[in-house]
Amino acid sequence: MALKHLNALCYLGPMVKWVAALALAFTFSAAVPAQPIRILPPGGKLGVLGGQRYAFPLVQIGNDVLRLSPGALVYDQNNRTIVHAALPGNAAVLYVQDAVGEVSRMYVLRPEELEGIRRARER
Repeated sequence: MALKHLNALCYLGPMVKWVAALALAFTFSAAVPAQPIRILPPGGKLGVLGGQRYAFPLVQIGNDVLRLSPGALVYDQNNRTIVHAALPGNAAVLYVQDAVGEVSRMYVLRPEELEGIRRARER
């Protein structure tokens, strides 16, 4: 019986170290903000959504009123698809037009993405 307890005490030290290491790893993994990484199209155009709202297929970007193509995808800042009615006002966007000139994809940009695109285009 004493041998059983002695054997358990031998493994107690390393076990405590592993539990502490796991607890520390979980603490630091939860502290990192979970911003999705997304790849933006290189040929996209920068613009700012206008404050005026238009009926569904139309969207104002800058001074231009553009039409969303059938099946157009609009992504919010967390890379989730959103509907036309959920577009924020006065937000920076990156958009891609198809051959007809309709907007086929639009990305609402986070501030760091906007700065990254501007820096890349200045080079």
